[in-house]
Amino acid sequence: MPDTFEALSTNHQLRAINDALSDGDFVQVQAKLRSLVPCDVALLLESSHSRIRTEIWQLIEPDLYSDVLEELSEDVRNGIIRNMLPEKLADALEEMDTDDLVETLSSLPEAVSQDLLASMDEQDRLRAQQGLSYGEETAGFIMNTDTITLRPEISVEVFLRYLRLKGQIPENTDTFYVVDREDKLIGGVALTKLVTAPVDTKVDSLIKSSEAIPVNMPDNEVASLFERYDWLSAPVVDENNRLVGRITIDDVVDIIREDAEHSMMSMAGLDDEEDTFAPVVKSTQRRTIWLGVNLFTALMAAAVSDLFEAALSQLAVLAILNTIVPSMGGAAGNQTLTLVIRGMALGHVSANNARWLITKELAIGFLNGIIWSLLIASVIALWKQDLMLGGVIAFAMLINMIAAGLAGAAIPMIMKKLNIDPALAGSVILTTITDVVGIFAFLGTASWLLL
Repeated sequence: MPDTFEALSTNHQLRAINDALSDGDFVQVQAKLRSLVPCDVALLLESSHSRIRTEIWQLIEPDLYSDVLEELSEDVRNGIIRNMLPEKLADALEEMDTDDLVETLSSLPEAVSQDLLASMDEQDRLRAQQGLSYGEETAGFIMNTDTITLRPEISVEVFLRYLRLKGQIPENTDTFYVVDREDKLIGGVALTKLVTAPVDTKVDSLIKSSEAIPVNMPDNEVASLFERYDWLSAPVVDENNRLVGRITIDDVVDIIREDAEHSMMSMAGLDDEEDTFAPVVKSTQRRTIWLGVNLFTALMAAAVSDLFEAALSQLAVLAILNTIVPSMGGAAGNQTLTLVIRGMALGHVSANNARWLITKELAIGFLNGIIWSLLIASVIALWKQDLMLGGVIAFAMLINMIAAGLAGAAIPMIMKKLNIDPALAGSVILTTITDVVGIFAFLGTASWLLL
């Protein structure tokens, strides 16, 4: 009969560990930690505040350090690394896959990463330096170098004998890559072909053309290729078509998840690697900057309202209705903004169709403006018994909906050309535009026609 603890779900396991920590039963905690896979240990660390993390980390077996560090978010991982002894950290990093090693070193302060590189053996140092030489968010940065290659002239029997002597193959291997004597990629041979072909078959008769990924290709384009062609792995080549590594589906899943988190967190002005349980002061510092930006944009909208202070003081109903137009414009603009950012991320939006897309969103803004301006005009005219006031807010609504469609489509494209992440500041800029245009159109028209 399985042990009761092992039969529990992961969430119950994590709760049991926290209960054991609260009771001071560290022997029990250590035993339970050994029963968890590294990703669940990482989840436990990320779900705990800093003091508990320190206690848990001290109870983890040192030979699991590298596996757990690979699974942690950057913020949490760096916090743990800062408290590790240099020799233990170096040992843990040497056990990492190349892509995780490179990512970890790149997130550390320059002085720390250089010290760690100096403490590594030559082979590990070279593979780390090679990965670091490529830019972040490129194929070279996320690839693994643990690739088994073969020559076209050998037989299946020779290669299988080599694998048996080696004793293991890299994780997530579905294809072995065939190279010439200069390591230039010729093609690939599926693992299933190798194990089912007659042993006297020559490798060159099994070769299938393999789409290679340039080492400097952006990682989001890599993810798009994997999604489009349903790849499990793909070779990475340099500018001379020499095989330098491979990317596997687990790396791509990480890219997709990180891009999704980045878009979601950036819209709130947060770092996608931010630690949920980071210290109060640290979290406050990070969020204050973004709140300051939002305060500035709010003041801009308030300044536009201030231009029409006389109108607001003479006709109190304008103050009541003043928020409707900007709010509708902001909602419509954010719909367009979200769709365009998504389209850009998927590679659907380019310079070839940008003009058509902007025209389309302008037309949608115009039609939405007509529909909702007529509706709001009818509501206001009946509510306030003032047909002219209904006409004023209808005109302002139409203008702002058109502006929202134009801004929602154009802002991401302009920001992309300026190498600014649209998800980070697009919504703030859009909201500022719709607030300013909406308030100006409503109060300006009201001042002209009603006073």
